[in-house]
Amino acid sequence: MTLGIILVAAVLGAPMFAVFAALAWHVYAQDGLAPALILNELNRLATLPMLRAMPLFALGGYLLAESRAPERLLRVTRAAFGWLPGGLAMVAIAATTLFTAFTGASGVTIVALGGLLLPALQRGGYGESFSLGAITTGGNLGVLIVPSLPLILYGIIAGPVSSEVTIERLIRASLGPALLGLFLLFTFSALRARRHAVPRAQFDARELWAALWEARWELPLPILLLAGIYSGRLVLSDAAAVTAAYAWVVETLILREVRWNDLARIVREAMILVGGVLIILGMGMAITNWLVDQEIPQRLLALVQGRVHTRVGFLIILNLFLLAVGCAMDIYTAIVVLVPLLIPLGQAYEIHPVHLGVITLTNLAIGYSTPPVGMNLFIAALRFQQPLLRLARASLPWIAWLLILLIIVTYIPGLSLAGT
Repeated sequence: MTLGIILVAAVLGAPMFAVFAALAWHVYAQDGLAPALILNELNRLATLPMLRAMPLFALGGYLLAESRAPERLLRVTRAAFGWLPGGLAMVAIAATTLFTAFTGASGVTIVALGGLLLPALQRGGYGESFSLGAITTGGNLGVLIVPSLPLILYGIIAGPVSSEVTIERLIRASLGPALLGLFLLFTFSALRARRHAVPRAQFDARELWAALWEARWELPLPILLLAGIYSGRLVLSDAAAVTAAYAWVVETLILREVRWNDLARIVREAMILVGGVLIILGMGMAITNWLVDQEIPQRLLALVQGRVHTRVGFLIILNLFLLAVGCAMDIYTAIVVLVPLLIPLGQAYEIHPVHLGVITLTNLAIGYSTPPVGMNLFIAALRFQQPLLRLARASLPWIAWLLILLIIVTYIPGLSLAGT
């Protein structure tokens, strides 16, 4: 009865952290385990060194989103790429990808940049369907780029399950697939622009210089982060502190686009996001411990191995399963629930856990916009006042190119593991 009530609450839209807390409480009480054991997981969570990176990255992203940084970023990318075939579409993809990396949610990107990008794409000669698909789907690859919160969360969850997984290794492993995915989406944009004879802007060196100068305060931040992390000079917690401090100094003290009176609200909104993720994480870890105690992973492993006898067969089933999960469940919940179960399965089929991480994140990123229930489709439908079915059709060509990326990532592990 209790489990039924929890499931009904989830279907009716109860916050996922509340659903997870109720579920953890239910399974522990059912087995006669003390509820205090659940709180121990939250206490253990607070001692993880990497966890301090999440709220600082989130705060930095929210500060940037509150300022005019998205407009400046759009101007720079338009001046740099707008003269190429499909250049304006490339601008939209690059801008939304980078913004998703900093905010940790492509839905936030649609809300923040959609009002700027959709009219720009349509004025540039792109059809409405193509433009809606680009904005709804183009930024999903930001999940694979530091300081993406899902990327960090995967490392936190997977680390205790497999000693081969660290957040630093995941960051290095995901960069190649992310860049390849951007190249594929850029290629699609160029082909579509040539096919429909979309006019190209003239390259203007003065405009590029002016755009770079206007964004001179924000542009060093991603360069500093990537250079610091990939060179080993910054650990993740250092990079998170640099992001939050840099964004605060630039947007509040130098450019003064974020008012002091707004800081409390921005911090509150960022911490609400992080707090929800942390409760899901803590409750998820408690449920994971219960699953291990019930030997669920071992049973699942025996069930799968009894029916799937090849590595290729397992990867096909894994991708189909994760795509379905990605369009039905938010990425944070999916990572917490699935990763402890998937890593032992992957190891049984000789899949490196870091490679499995890139496969998982790529699937879940695509699932954001996968019909019929991808979260971004609903967000875009509300943002642009468009029918859900129209947005689903608009996203399908983009998803097809992302599926090409998924096939390459899945079956060429060297792309992910070369730099680790």
